[in-house]
Formats: sequence, C-alpha cells, structure tokens
Amino acid sequence: MISETYMLGGDLPVRRLGYGTAQLTGPGYWGPRGERADAVAVLRRAVERGVTLVDTADNYGPGLAEELVAEALHPYRDGLVIATKGGVVRTSDSAWHIEGRPERLRAMCEASLRRLRTDRIDLYQLHRLDPRVPMAEQLGALEDLRAEGRIRHVGLDSVTAEELAQALTLSSSVVSVQNRFNLLDRESAAVLKACETHGLAFLPWFPLADGALTGEAAAVLDAVAGRLGASRGQVALAWLLHHSPVLLPTPGTGSLAHLEENLDAASLRLAPAELALLDGPMGGGDDGLSGG
Repeated sequence: MISETYMLGGDLPVRRLGYGTAQLTGPGYWGPRGERADAVAVLRRAVERGVTLVDTADNYGPGLAEELVAEALHPYRDGLVIATKGGVVRTSDSAWHIEGRPERLRAMCEASLRRLRTDRIDLYQLHRLDPRVPMAEQLGALEDLRAEGRIRHVGLDSVTAEELAQALTLSSSVVSVQNRFNLLDRESAAVLKACETHGLAFLPWFPLADGALTGEAAAVLDAVAGRLGASRGQVALAWLLHHSPVLLPTPGTGSLAHLEENLDAASLRLAPAELALLDGPMGGGDDGLSGG
C-alpha cells in the first residue's frame, strides 16, 4: 500500500503527485509556450484534480511561470503549497548562469514573492549551488530569509550526496532535494537514500525521462502498461510513487489531456512482479541546467 500524501517539512501535508510549471513556457524555458489562458486553465485544473504541490522557478520564462501561478491560483486556497527556486539567472533560451551571492539570492527571492503575490514562500529551493560562493554563505542567506518569515522551508536542487551531507551540517531548514531521477536515470540513488534516512522529500525532475522512454525501457513499460490498461508515462510515474515514500514527482505539461493522464497515474497499483521488472536497470543520463 503506497501513501498518497507526504508531510513536507513536518508541517505541510501534500499529495505526493504534484504539478511542475516548466512546460508552461517555451523552448529552453524561455518566453510563453502558447496562449496564456491555456496555461491558466491547466494550473486551475491541476488544483481541481487535487494537486496540493505546485513547483515552479524564477527562471522559467524567466518570471513567466511564477506570474502564471499567481494569475491562475491566487488567492491560494488553504493547503496549497507553492515551491519555487532561485539561484540561476537567464540571459537567453540557452544561457544559464549560476548566481549564489547572498545579496543576489535575497533579490531573487524578493522578486519571486512579488510575482507570486505572497508574503511567504512555502518551499524556496536553491536551484544550483554556486561553486564560487561558500555553501555556508548561500545557505546562510536562505536561513536569514526564513528567520524573517519570507520563506518557510529550504530545498536544494541538483546536489550530490556529499553536498547534501555538508548542507545538513550547515542548515537545519533543509527539508527537500530536487535531483533528476526517473526510470532511465537513477544516478541520484545515493541522494535518495540520504533523503530517506534524514526524512527529506525528494522531488524528482524529468520524472518522465523528458519523453525519452524508448528502447528497452519502452518494451518493459509496454508490457506493464498493457496489463494495467495504462500509458507508458503513467507507469513511469506510478513506479516513482511505489519506489520510495519520499519521492514527490511533479510532472509538467501545458496540455489539459496530458495533465489528466499524468494525475490518473496516482491510482495505479503495481504488483510485486511488475515492480521487479521496472526496478531493473534501464539506462542513465547526464546533468544539466535545463531542468529541475
């Protein structure tokens, strides 16, 4: 029996299958993808379907995804958790610049607060660690914002198990990690294990392997999906929900039909034999700045 909910940070109950906003923006997460009204409709439908965790970032657009979240969902209903990220600056559809100076992190957080039309961000995630700035200074900036009531909890994005261990010695406010993790890419298995050990949430980005569920993986997925009357993507999401109770996938889409398909994955139940097939090795992937 899998749990459908998770207590984020010990005080925010969320449905484990959430929604991510990256696909509401254009190629390279730059500019709009389509009609603004369509994006608003997808966000509202996600919440109507019971989504309580919406994950976004200041550089999706840039700024656009956060604005869409506010336009669609503000005033936020009780129990809706909004997570966003800061620490990466965009200058084009293919340019990502890591920025972890404390004064810049503060400015980015303040801008997100304005775009999201809120006084406090539920989960503020450091989008990337800046190798030029001591980790203690980056986390210290977020600790200061938390002490001021501007953010509620702190998350990290794309960290190694060693970096996570160091972060936990520097900050007691870290409650989550967002690394790439899916059927094809399990390189963050050690980070997932650390999250389980320390009671942290793990938000896997590219939970559908960025649409690359092909080859051997596709054959296995087709076999399981055929038995369940489901799609490949639904099985991939169901596997994440079964794989670990701390995994909180937030698949994104700009399509209402695809949204419905993704959210229906929460009702799939995988038998031990099906899990055994899916738990086998299916490949890997590299890291980058174009997700998470």
